[in-house]
Order: sequence, then C-alpha cells, then structure tokens
Amino acid sequence: MVKKEFVDNLFSIKDKVAIVTGATGALGSAIAAGYGLAGAKVILTARNEVKLLQIAGDMRAAGCECAVIAADPVDEDDVRKIVKFTVDTYGEINILCACHGFNAAKGVLEQSLNEWQKIMDANTKSIYLLAKYVAEQMVKQGKGGKLVITSSARSKRGMKGYTGYAASKGAVDLLVQSLGCDLGQYNIQVNTFNPTVFRSDLTEWMFYDDNVYQNFLKRLPIGRLGEPEDFIGMAIFLASKASDFFTSSNYAADGGYWGN
Repeated sequence: MVKKEFVDNLFSIKDKVAIVTGATGALGSAIAAGYGLAGAKVILTARNEVKLLQIAGDMRAAGCECAVIAADPVDEDDVRKIVKFTVDTYGEINILCACHGFNAAKGVLEQSLNEWQKIMDANTKSIYLLAKYVAEQMVKQGKGGKLVITSSARSKRGMKGYTGYAASKGAVDLLVQSLGCDLGQYNIQVNTFNPTVFRSDLTEWMFYDDNVYQNFLKRLPIGRLGEPEDFIGMAIFLASKASDFFTSSNYAADGGYWGN
C-alpha cells in the first residue's frame, strides 16, 4: 500500500536549492516564482542585473527566498561563478532549470555563419556548460539532482528561417538524452520540456495579429497559444521526486502541436 506521506511529498521541492537561468525572461521569471512559491530557495541568473534585482524584489515581497547573480551561460567562467555563488549562498544545488535562449530568424541564404554560431552557442553550448558544472557539484554532494532544460517544439519540426534555432534545439534534445545516460549512475535525472509559442516580449504581437494567431491554432488542438504559467507545473514535476524514474526524455509542452 502506498503511504500517504509519500504521496503528500511527491511533488514537493520545499527547501530545495534551484538555479533558474534566463530568469529575466517571461518563462524564466514565471518558473522562478513558481519554484519560490513552492518553497524552494532560488538563484536567479541572467545577464541583466537591474532586471534580476527587480524580479527578486517581487519574489521576496511574495515570501520567496532568492538571490541573484548576473552572468552569461555561454561563458565558462561565468557558469563556474553561478555554481560557486549558489553553493556559497545556500550550501548546495539540487535543481537546475535552464530557461534562457536566443534566436535570430533568418534563412540559410541570409544568415551569416557568425550569427548561426551565436544561436548554437546561446542555446546548446550553454546547456553543455551548465550541465557539466552543475552536475559536477551534484556528484560531489552525493544526493542526486534534477536538470530541467527548456527546449522547443521546433527541435523536431523545422520551419522556414529557423535553420539555426531548430538545429540548436534538436541538438539540445539529443544532448539531454545523452546526459541522462552519463549521469544516471549518480541519481541525476535530466529532461527537457518542449514548448510551442507562448506569450513573451518577443511573441506578444502574435496574440494581437488575428491572421497569425489563427494560423498557429490550426496546429494546436488545445485551441490557444501558451502562457508562461502553463509550464510551471511541468517544471515542478521534473524538479521533484515525482520524476525520479524519468530521465533522458523530451516532453511535449506544446498544446498538442507534435501530435497534430
């Protein structure tokens, strides 16, 4: 018989230490707040320190425990600093939730190699660096851990002008599948969730252009585009004990886009 205590704590991340990258973005700030309100101690990181401090202030006012470090996840030294700062601040790392990303939508004939490489570095190299140094710390701790990586529905379905972005997210999906194999022996689970379009500063216009909106809905059985809050539940699930048997997987968080 399953015990009530087990079920009551299945999705708990209370007192866990979580790093959230891209914490100034629509998705990262929503997940950071979700983690904080669920009782986790949250390290907010992104490049914009002013915005980080504003978000941290809002979270603290809501009763969350958090700290900030401005850093670039593409920079190896900065990633090391994020890990050190987290351990210095809260003593350990239990969860990484990577929510950062970059795109410059252009076709192969228009996009320079340098711009393509910037997309690959921002979306793929950064995940390798974060996984490497966060997992290294988790292995030292000997308690296991959770690496929760934001990928994209575009990782498995290409699109005009997305030769950089789709390739980078496809690489992330396979990277995560391999990381799960590397780190399974240490009880570290590694997974992606793969959103379709959701509301952000970059996509807000799509919600008000009826032609664009209705065109997207042709591929979305759920009948609407996403909101950042739609992904908090998945991010908590993949960070909690509930996902202990789940690793090396890419989870559709796309309103049915992949299945349609």
